[in-house]
Amino acid sequence: MTLISLIAALALEQMRPLGNRNRVWLLFIRYANHLERTLNAGFNRHGVLAWVAAVLPVLAVVMGIYYALHRVSPILALSWNVLILYLTMGFRHFSGSFSEIALALGEGRDFDARQELARWTNQPTSELSIEEVSRLSIEQGVMDSYRHVFGTMFWFVLLPGPAGAVLYRATQMLAQKWGAREDDLFGRFSRRAGEWLDWMPVRLTAASFAIMGDFEDAVYCWRSQARTWGNYATGILLASAAGALGVKLGDPLRQDYTVKYRPELGVGDEADPTYLKSAVGLVWRAVLLWLFVVLLISVISFFG
Repeated sequence: MTLISLIAALALEQMRPLGNRNRVWLLFIRYANHLERTLNAGFNRHGVLAWVAAVLPVLAVVMGIYYALHRVSPILALSWNVLILYLTMGFRHFSGSFSEIALALGEGRDFDARQELARWTNQPTSELSIEEVSRLSIEQGVMDSYRHVFGTMFWFVLLPGPAGAVLYRATQMLAQKWGAREDDLFGRFSRRAGEWLDWMPVRLTAASFAIMGDFEDAVYCWRSQARTWGNYATGILLASAAGALGVKLGDPLRQDYTVKYRPELGVGDEADPTYLKSAVGLVWRAVLLWLFVVLLISVISFFG
């Protein structure tokens, strides 16, 4: 059931992509805003209480429906899994923007590429060169592929029913919303919960990039460059992807009439528009690898 749910959800999302601002998650965000206004008194314990109040009721409802449907028919439970995965993961969350930017750069529409990148990343892009646009696009694509595909897949496979997918997506949304400020005690727990859930899937995703790309360079970049990045988990993903693709990421960016200094990642060529397609291909190969592993686990469990 797990493998079928993943394949069906990915296929459905390819046919009918669901945007980040869908009504289900907007409703959850409004609920989180209400909890923050009600419970935020500036202490860590209030953040813990708010996280529990935000996540556990949603998990209880989702799993209650799953088990109720499973009693009626496993097919209904499977359909519920597919629906939840459709709402919580999606390859097209980043591949659409990737394709638009690659097409615009290929046709010489540099302004359109910068506009699409600005919409996608919420960063100023008017001063970026073509090489910088390519670099930032690959970086954003790698991170989005992890958030919207690999992280959700890992927890969906690990926990029963759709519990893992809901737990991961809700936790990441709260971490981005409440835990963005390091000095905010209210958001400390949600930020740490996001880090805890990311620890294992980040490393498995990086290993997948290495296996499906240039293994030696990916491992070298992971070990020697990841800690130079501000966020270690992000550094692991970007360094391994850069090594696997044979492209340089990181490096300074020209934004807001200043230079934003960042460490160098990768040991390959300078980024250009051709590497955008290579990055999408790397992510797809890694997804297929994960599906193959899930298939093996399912076969072993069935015969075991």
